[in-house]
Amino acid sequence: MAVLKWLQETGIDWYYTDPCKPQQNAFIENFDGKLRDECLNETLFSSLAETRDTLNAWQEDYYTHRPHAALGILMPREFGKKTMMDKLVA
Repeated sequence: MAVLKWLQETGIDWYYTDPCKPQQNAFIENFDGKLRDECLNETLFSSLAETRDTLNAWQEDYYTHRPHAALGILMPREFGKKTMMDKLVA
């Protein structure tokens, strides 16, 4: 409900993807596949704390140490900082 309230307040349109149409949200499908293949399928979690630690480590690696072709071979955090600096200079 919080998300729906936020959508109404901001005026952002909400669209659902059709079942069996992953191409409608390719970025999320790509990310989900990497997370599943590189982390979730490779790890047996024995506690919630271990799960959180493992996912946090994977997320840190994904966002700070891996260049992404779609971002001009920059890491997501590096791209975000560059984008913010470009906006400040403009």
